[in-house]
Amino acid sequence: MASLPLVGLPTDRKQIGPHPFLAAGEKYVRAVVDGAGALPILLPTLQPALPLEQLLEQVDGILLTGAVSNIEPHHYSDEPSYEGNLLDPVRDATTLSLVPLAVSMGVPLLALCRGFQEVNVAFGGSLYQKVQEQPGFLDHRENPADPLERQYAPVHAVTLNPGGLLAGIAGAPSARVNSLHGQGVARLGKGLKVEAVAPDGLIEAFRHEGPGFLLGVQWHPEWRVTENPFYLGIFKAFGDACRARAAQRNH
Repeated sequence: MASLPLVGLPTDRKQIGPHPFLAAGEKYVRAVVDGAGALPILLPTLQPALPLEQLLEQVDGILLTGAVSNIEPHHYSDEPSYEGNLLDPVRDATTLSLVPLAVSMGVPLLALCRGFQEVNVAFGGSLYQKVQEQPGFLDHRENPADPLERQYAPVHAVTLNPGGLLAGIAGAPSARVNSLHGQGVARLGKGLKVEAVAPDGLIEAFRHEGPGFLLGVQWHPEWRVTENPFYLGIFKAFGDACRARAAQRNH
């Protein structure tokens, strides 16, 4: 039996009682197993960051997860951070350097929600700190009082770029997705090509124009990944890219 490809998940820094912990959401770890058919390993985020090139040499893919935290605004803007904004500078220190390095090394990368925003910032893009306060944009946040099943249910369509990667996965010009984010792409990063937009025009997905696999989506396809054919297709495409990388790495 062939070995499963290894997918690294950079961790979030969480304060639990008096001690900091490094953690990743179980739904993301589970989606790597059930959706991508790969073996997940957690990559510790520390400041300063661990030797990223050495870490990337050991894995066949990277999944940048969503999180409750946001990227520190100084990475993309001179705007101050708003009061109450949850930040994770330790994760920023790892992921913002990891993204371009992974691309240059040919490591497949799937980026979700915060991860999607990390990719955009890593390539010189900027973010809206509060999409709902921007003229012409909808409120893309979930209702935290709703049960998870309702928070993660598909709530709006995205228009898929004809001939793009996601249109091929969906087999349709549009798809319905969930929406649980307060921030979003303001200026698209260099080398990124739009794959999907929301009804209000907000960029919901992109890929990198160069060789290799880099796909970022603003929604959460990890949620019950095996029950949604479009979400499952995203993870299968990522898993296929990781298997191709593993075969090349082990040759």
